[in-house]
Amino acid sequence: MQRKMAIRINSLSRQVSKEIKGQGSAIKSELGHHYHQVEALEQLLPALKLTATLPPSRGWAASPDFLLTLSSIVRKSKPKLVLELGSGVSTLVSAKSGARRIISLDHSKEFGEATREMLKEHKVTGAQIRINELLTYPGGYKWYSPEALIGVKGIDLLVIDGPPSSTNPDARYPALEHLLPLLTKKAIVILDDADREDEKKLAQAFAHAMPNHKLTFLRHEKGTAVISPR
Repeated sequence: MQRKMAIRINSLSRQVSKEIKGQGSAIKSELGHHYHQVEALEQLLPALKLTATLPPSRGWAASPDFLLTLSSIVRKSKPKLVLELGSGVSTLVSAKSGARRIISLDHSKEFGEATREMLKEHKVTGAQIRINELLTYPGGYKWYSPEALIGVKGIDLLVIDGPPSSTNPDARYPALEHLLPLLTKKAIVILDDADREDEKKLAQAFAHAMPNHKLTFLRHEKGTAVISPR
């Protein structure tokens, strides 16, 4: 009996040790992710030269690594027109990085109004937040209404971070059909949440439709895809 109990205890001990070791690896990995985001934020803030506090990032909002890449793209490419699908911290980052004109579409009055207040606090001009409910199209999907795109043409930088994936399957895929004709020849497309299969498919579709461009996937917290001129 004692021998069997000793064997059982040793077996449980090995199992517990294995589980603790596994949790240690997971914790180490999670700490690595947090460190990477802090590192990205430390590089981003000095470049923006903010006069007010930066709103929270991560979660529903874009992560610092995505925002740092966005800022770098804006500063290097100097877009005349940025079109965003989904407003928020990214709108502020684009503006403070030198974008001349920004049009940001948002289906949420709550989030859209919050972005307007944030831009006002930071004394940002040249950014327009267009708030419109999503429209149900003949294909049965919901996407931004044509009214929201009035006067939009010559997009130099397209930032895709909306509508939410919960809206419908392939929620962001209609951007290809509706916005591809509005892009300039040297436009850059950047997608957040590119670790998700729907966003990967959309990024690949944009790259296929833009043969003079290349597709780059960045290993960010939520995955970032960039389609840029070769």
